[in-house]
Amino acid sequence: MMNNEASSRVSLLRSSSDAATRVFATILTRSPISRADVARFTGLSQAAVTKAVTPLVAAGLIDDTLDSRRHGLPGRPASPVAVVPDALIAIGIKVNPDELVGVACDLTTRVIASQQPSLSSNEPAAVIDAIVDLVRSLEDELDGLGNRLASIGVSVSGDVDTSTGVVRESTHMGWTDVHLGTELASRLGQLVVVENDVRALTIGEHWFGVGLGTASFAMVTIGRGIGSGLHLNGEVVEGAYGVAGEIGHLPLTSPDKICACGRRGCVEAVAATAAIVATVSAAHGRPLTVEDVVALAHAGDPAATAAFNEAATVIGTAIASLVNLVGPEVVIIGGEAVSNFDLFEERLLAAFAEHAFGTAGRCRMIVRPHTFEDWARGAAATAIRSLVA
Repeated sequence: MMNNEASSRVSLLRSSSDAATRVFATILTRSPISRADVARFTGLSQAAVTKAVTPLVAAGLIDDTLDSRRHGLPGRPASPVAVVPDALIAIGIKVNPDELVGVACDLTTRVIASQQPSLSSNEPAAVIDAIVDLVRSLEDELDGLGNRLASIGVSVSGDVDTSTGVVRESTHMGWTDVHLGTELASRLGQLVVVENDVRALTIGEHWFGVGLGTASFAMVTIGRGIGSGLHLNGEVVEGAYGVAGEIGHLPLTSPDKICACGRRGCVEAVAATAAIVATVSAAHGRPLTVEDVVALAHAGDPAATAAFNEAATVIGTAIASLVNLVGPEVVIIGGEAVSNFDLFEERLLAAFAEHAFGTAGRCRMIVRPHTFEDWARGAAATAIRSLVA
């Protein structure tokens, strides 16, 4: 159960007015910051900012005793304010088919503890047991901060209804209609948020990464799946029914290509890691690993080169379709497979340029490798966001 210290702070955040919520979120993501700049970012008067900050300081969530000179804020002394990072703790967990990746983070998503246990089964009950064990184990590592645990974020690939915590469909996990959020909340006695994994990664970028200085961006991940998250008009797009930006399931390949989701012609049917490995393995007449296929491609093997070229062309076309539809300033390309982005880059960029319409082609692309710990930090960011959003 949530400790009284954490409970009182969470209650304050969740009962705050819209103005106070905006003030806290601005300070959280931009600390240290002057009250004048908080007013500028939120559109509130400085008096309204001061009114909102006062109870946050009293609760130990905000520090208003900083030295403006020491923190390098420009101009005259401005009495900066900053979030108290360890005032509350969040746990983020990324669920993979073969393992869990868990992190305990402070309010800035700085990782305090990290663990990566394997999974012996994908059955929902077994995974729920493993998540509970992982949370308890991470709590043990928090020492004196354990009483500040405020929320838990869990990210899973697939169609996730965040409002109910139900994983409606996860091809990678083999799940349908798993009530993950309610089961975990009941077992753990904590606030639990369940989110699509790519959207969680996008939320992390929105709050603590490129989203701070960018009006709109898209996150595209390449690896076990081809995922996308959208940040438009200052918000992460969740979709009316919890699905948005699923470029991995755009029907851009031949209908004879069957996706792991059971549908035909999906981008993932040729571009997901498993699809590339299966194609190259079939060409060589023996089972190969991801490492084998990457090595063959780097060595110029025709089958491996063709498989990566096909995947890159389809991904580039999918990104162009996404950019044509919603027009983001930036596309961040991440995921575990971007460590081998040299195998995708030329064909991907060529396909994007070929299909991007007009000035949509000006959209910048940034390649940012993500470890699975980064994905778990994204889940923690969703947990933190849930306290104030």
